[in-house]
Amino acid sequence: MIKDFSWINFVNKRFSMVDSKGRSAVTTRLSTIGICFGVMTLITVLSVMNGFQLQFIDSIIELSSYHVQVALGEDAAGSEETKNCEETQTRDKNVDRADFSELESYLRSDKNVVSFVPFREAQGLMTDNGGKEAGCLIRSVPEDVLSKDSGFKSQMKIVSGDFDISGEDSIVLGIRLARSLGVRTGSRVNIFALSGSGDTSLISNDRTFTVTGIFSCGYADINAAYAFINQKGADKYFGNAETTYGIKLLNQSSDLKMQKELLKKFPDYKVSVWRDYNRSFFGALRVEKNILLLLVVMIFIVVAINIYNSMRKLVYERRTEISTLASLGGSKKAIRNVFIIRGLSIGIKGSVSGMILALIISFNIKKVFFIISKIQYFFTWISAVIFNPAAKELIRENPMWNVYANIPARVFAGEVVFITLFGIFSCLFSSWIASSNILKLNICEVLHEQ
Repeated sequence: MIKDFSWINFVNKRFSMVDSKGRSAVTTRLSTIGICFGVMTLITVLSVMNGFQLQFIDSIIELSSYHVQVALGEDAAGSEETKNCEETQTRDKNVDRADFSELESYLRSDKNVVSFVPFREAQGLMTDNGGKEAGCLIRSVPEDVLSKDSGFKSQMKIVSGDFDISGEDSIVLGIRLARSLGVRTGSRVNIFALSGSGDTSLISNDRTFTVTGIFSCGYADINAAYAFINQKGADKYFGNAETTYGIKLLNQSSDLKMQKELLKKFPDYKVSVWRDYNRSFFGALRVEKNILLLLVVMIFIVVAINIYNSMRKLVYERRTEISTLASLGGSKKAIRNVFIIRGLSIGIKGSVSGMILALIISFNIKKVFFIISKIQYFFTWISAVIFNPAAKELIRENPMWNVYANIPARVFAGEVVFITLFGIFSCLFSSWIASSNILKLNICEVLHEQ
């Protein structure tokens, strides 16, 4: 086997030396460049798409849905039709202090749980002193939520003030919600209308809060609707609103396993996972990525067809050399392996170089978009100077490139390895198919023609 490989490698090098010039060399280089750009484009586009999508997904999971949510089920909560308001309040206090203590102990002992926090929320209509209105979702969280939940802290980008909800009347607003109301840090807002249980006043002018901070995250809907207060404020205004525990896991893909374990351990609880929230939105992102992947994979198909045709042509052009090698004792399978190895070398050179370029671009994507912005501005300015000199003073850089530059590329090792191997395999497969013509050659007829 070693001798066969040495012989195959020797013949392959001789063929490569002969084909280093002319049409065969051009075809080989074009095939290598095609694979290189295919791998580079696919890895880069997927990395940018991952960053674009995960901005939304991370913000939703870390600030809104968590990985797992646990609340009292309907059976445990009981029916308000059979209990009066006083009994319901007593039950809820006992639930908060007693029933959830067992859940907290269980979560502390689970190594897959990174953090958990209790929260309550209600929908409302918020107004400012000038009468502006905006719908909102008010959520109560512990005052020390930033220290308890590192994921929450990472997505909570404070643009004004601080995330300070220590006061009973303190509130932190999303940036778009603050703009809708025309408020800033230090302004007073009122939750004019508030949903909740039967003991919550629907309309009130007394639910006033002081804005202590304004935040921004990667998901516009959260910026436009969310407001955070502390648990004392919720006790005062939310009435008997249901307490829910938001749980963050070490591995978000283990959410379904955690759901089964919690339902088994606490059958009276209602357990939901992040997949249940914004299902259509997550599905749309997944479809978008799959379609993009399918479109870019077409590059490999085109390059593979090109390699297949070039290899078939190469076999035809080298039929005399093939017949000579066969007459000297070389088997058809060994000769066929010469061309397969050649296709493999094209795939390795193109795929590895494409992978390296893609990683360089992905890790420096901000600089790449900055350069593209400058190039576009330069050519636009040159065009204006040539065709419309009066308009050159109005030329500005496209601000959208700054938006693109702020999208962090997310590179996943599994995707990089898969795409690189796919590029190599496409070349190998097309070479294997094209070189099958060698097995059909009639050596005597070829030598007779010569």
